[in-house]
Amino acid sequence: MTSRLVLVIGDLHIPDRALDIPAKVNSAPSPELSPNPFSQFKKLLTPGKIGQTLCLGNLTDKPTYEYLRSIAPDLKIVKGKFDADATSLPLSQVVTHGSLRIGFLEGFTMVAPMETDLMLAEANKLDVDVLCWGGTHRFDAYEYENKFFVNPGSATGAFTTGWVEEGEEMVPSFCLMDVSIEFNCWGEKDADWWI
Repeated sequence: MTSRLVLVIGDLHIPDRALDIPAKVNSAPSPELSPNPFSQFKKLLTPGKIGQTLCLGNLTDKPTYEYLRSIAPDLKIVKGKFDADATSLPLSQVVTHGSLRIGFLEGFTMVAPMETDLMLAEANKLDVDVLCWGGTHRFDAYEYENKFFVNPGSATGAFTTGWVEEGEEMVPSFCLMDVSIEFNCWGEKDADWWI
């Protein structure tokens, strides 16, 4: 792999719940960021810049699979709850970059994917430093007990069939990890943009 960038993406639901990954995200991430990097949201997914893609499921169609493969030929996918036709996909996978082990899965395989202790147990079971999970359509990232947890949210902002607070909107998001230096997540958490 030439690039050290790893794209973590999931919950696309194209064409069932969304038409495409949006070209831009209309809300400004932060007044301090000018120009708005999210005005070119889809352009961040430039072929040749990303070395590996980890798809956390709910891909749901072949053209989206081909699009992700064009971004980075090294495409790893796990089965999502709505990937009914993809019977041969694994429920979880682990990739290694140097000494960094990254595990990924779609959250439907876990009893309670928002419980930090259960997330830690899953990370320990997979023996990983970073655990990426999907299924909630909400961006989340945190460190707990010397492990890092990332939910890239929904790259399309597709609606969720899970719990939604009144007035809550699904904001398109994904995560780009520079596995040689740091994590760069593109999404919104508690009204503050993480970059």
